[in-house]
Amino acid sequence: MANLNKLMKQAARMQQQMEQVQTELAQRTIEATSGGGVVKAVARCDGSLASLKIDPAAVNPADVSLLEDLVLTAANNALAQAKEIYNTELGKITAGMNLPGMM
Repeated sequence: MANLNKLMKQAARMQQQMEQVQTELAQRTIEATSGGGVVKAVARCDGSLASLKIDPAAVNPADVSLLEDLVLTAANNALAQAKEIYNTELGKITAGMNLPGMM
């Protein structure tokens, strides 16, 4: 029974640590650019996009598809980096355990 109590305390401590790290990661941001910096995406490490900036010089009505590609590239790069940080930070707590519901 003592082992079960110890396990429950460890699980509660791990849950508390995970919640704290997730809260911190929701505030942490990653910036990625594309097109030589004409498009900048900022993502939070909780998987959300915080902001997107487009240099007005990049807006060419005759070539909207290029701008769309630049936006997607910057956003996807920022989100991928944010996810990597998220997984690394939570991995420190879970010690590699595969837990459902993680990003």
